[in-house]
Amino acid sequence: MSRCFVTRDLPGRALDRLRAEHEVDVWPDRFPPPRERLIESARSAQGLLCMLTDPIDADLIAACPDLRAISNYAVGVDNVDVAAATARAIPVGNTPGVLTEATGDLTLALMLASLRRLPEGEAAVRTGEWLTWEPAFLLGSDLHRATVLLVGGGRIGQAVARRLRGFGARVVVAGRDDPLDALLPEADVVSLHCPLTEKTRGLIGADELKAMKPTAVLVNTARGPIVDTAALEHALRAGEIAGAALDVTDPEPLPADHPLLTAPGALVVPHMGSATQAAREAMADLAVDNLLAGLRGEPMPQSVNPGAPS
Repeated sequence: MSRCFVTRDLPGRALDRLRAEHEVDVWPDRFPPPRERLIESARSAQGLLCMLTDPIDADLIAACPDLRAISNYAVGVDNVDVAAATARAIPVGNTPGVLTEATGDLTLALMLASLRRLPEGEAAVRTGEWLTWEPAFLLGSDLHRATVLLVGGGRIGQAVARRLRGFGARVVVAGRDDPLDALLPEADVVSLHCPLTEKTRGLIGADELKAMKPTAVLVNTARGPIVDTAALEHALRAGEIAGAALDVTDPEPLPADHPLLTAPGALVVPHMGSATQAAREAMADLAVDNLLAGLRGEPMPQSVNPGAPS
């Protein structure tokens, strides 16, 4: 029996399966464990099940001499130093596939909410600005026949593309090596679905935002640092783009007094792309399956460094 540290409680019953085979310590708070407590709790663990909010860097890995498996409760692993784990022959698991459809749904919801100005409409009802039916009140843009540029054609990008075709939108996919400068000016919606890497950090900055149509909308359900937050706020206030619908931000979460939140056309939700009961339970099941396999010395069902186990 190994000792496992889990940095947050998980939906469903997956952790019961982990407890049936191993000693499990679950961080009880709503907020992530502070750095010192994270190291303290992980130091004697053989298995670590972490969230995207936990920085699992080389120093932490070095401080855990008994660590044999890391399972990240997310698709992205930008919070984990995979190279440091691989150097120690520690497999790193993630949870792709099981959250694809939920994230695809939310992406479409954000597109429609921004294009059709739903937050402004809801606010108008609550503040008494809805006085009567008016021909030119809160006019938005159509998703039907819109040109939507998907930056990233992986599982989630493909799921979004399937939904968009059902709306009659024209879909353009930019792959890893495709330049954006020729594609951005034609897009009515730019939707980000690429991983966060050194190459994609700040991918959408001041120049890219200026290249977009003034009627265009930016959607981000990938990772916050892919977009330059200050440049985005400026673009919204200057009317360089019409809107931004964000499930992820930089920093994350945004402080309640952050100026982006009052920028015209900004819609921000709290990183809820995979937030359905079914998706989060499936993520928990896969994360636990990964950890159990790693602790047995078996290949993880989903690993970003499958050659790591010695």
